[in-house]
Amino acid sequence: MKDLRRAAYQKLLAWKQRPEHKTLEVSGARQVGKTYLVNKFADERYTRKIYVNLLELSGEIFQEIYQDIRKEMKEGKRFRNPVRELLIRYEPEFVDSKDTVVIIDEIQESAEIYNRIREFTRGLDSDFIVTGSYLGRILNKEFRYSAGDMTPLEIQTLDFEEFLDASGKLDQFSKLDIFGAGEERVYQEISSEYEVYRQIGGYPSVVLKYLSGASVKTCHEELQEIIRLFTNESRRYFDDILDYEAYGNLFCSIARTLVKEKKGFDTDSFSEELQRIVAKDYSSNLGKAAVNRAMDWLYSSGIIGFAGKITNCNILDFRAKARCYFMDVGLASFFLRQIGCAESDIEGIAAENFVYLDLKRRSGPLGELAFEMPAFATWGKGEIDFYTKSLNSGKTYAIEVKAGKNSARTAMEILEKGKAEYLLMAKGNTHGGISGQIYTIPVYGISKFWFK
Repeated sequence: MKDLRRAAYQKLLAWKQRPEHKTLEVSGARQVGKTYLVNKFADERYTRKIYVNLLELSGEIFQEIYQDIRKEMKEGKRFRNPVRELLIRYEPEFVDSKDTVVIIDEIQESAEIYNRIREFTRGLDSDFIVTGSYLGRILNKEFRYSAGDMTPLEIQTLDFEEFLDASGKLDQFSKLDIFGAGEERVYQEISSEYEVYRQIGGYPSVVLKYLSGASVKTCHEELQEIIRLFTNESRRYFDDILDYEAYGNLFCSIARTLVKEKKGFDTDSFSEELQRIVAKDYSSNLGKAAVNRAMDWLYSSGIIGFAGKITNCNILDFRAKARCYFMDVGLASFFLRQIGCAESDIEGIAAENFVYLDLKRRSGPLGELAFEMPAFATWGKGEIDFYTKSLNSGKTYAIEVKAGKNSARTAMEILEKGKAEYLLMAKGNTHGGISGQIYTIPVYGISKFWFK
């Protein structure tokens, strides 16, 4: 099986090399490769590894030993270091040293173990990594917030550059000129790779299917299996929010909102529009509160992401959670196709979702772009796909993805009125170019664009 190189590996290495580093908490959605990557890192960078999976027999034994020690301590027995005692009973050959790493996988299955992170961090020389999905932990109030004792690392699906690396085209992409001065052959090759990525996304198992020679249809079957696994597991924690059929079809309803957003909502709230769609198609008794709760669940589970809204390009007039996107472009394309969306519409909406994911990766306190999440902006009766501000220079950018006549006109007016200092046009049918304050790039080159 081909080994997928992940950018997160370097973040794992940076954590290990940091003096006095804390316990590492690796989180992310289901099936993004957390367990594989952490074990690969441990095998390559440590002499000894202890792996515990709380969903398997190893986890059952580990928790039984924990309960035995807890009972003994309640009865008066004292240990110099209870965590060390736990690990020695679990693995008699345990050696407490900087060359040892302890991995506790599926940490969301035990609040008691999770809440002992402080003792794991401070009591031993060994390194500790806890991994797991968001499922369960976000709803269980017994889980305490341990931010001061852990270093967080979120792993997502493969981004486009990781996909290109896996397909052997990253070198060509790194040399690509996104403003039109490159070779025609390179633009065509990268454009072809983008078309595949747009359709199948970046879930590791899906990408590996494609690299093994599978068709896009087969890749979609793998993607559907991932969705099924997530939906089934969600029922363990969320069986009271929606009936199974409605919950499973919520993804299609989200895809419908992406289509309707392009045509304009009757209301000013995507959550209201989503509730209307779900209630109409699947459950007339489903209320807005239940839909909002389901949306928050999908967001916390790493399936969808939110974009904010900036009214009249005034960054002080900001409203969070005004639009949503899928956190994997393959998911977006898959569900847009499921609802019978025209291929031309799928291409445009998925491209916008693609740009959203790139902007989201760059946003935040330590990122390149301002705002807590990407945002779209209105101007009069029109709107632009995204509006952002560079943390490097403070310059503002209006961003249009596959702009049509109306949206381009709005974007040009924003630029002319000085409401944005630059206009970035990301298109699928261009090699790029620069004209004054207007930058045009191929949409697949968004990660190479520098917001100066």
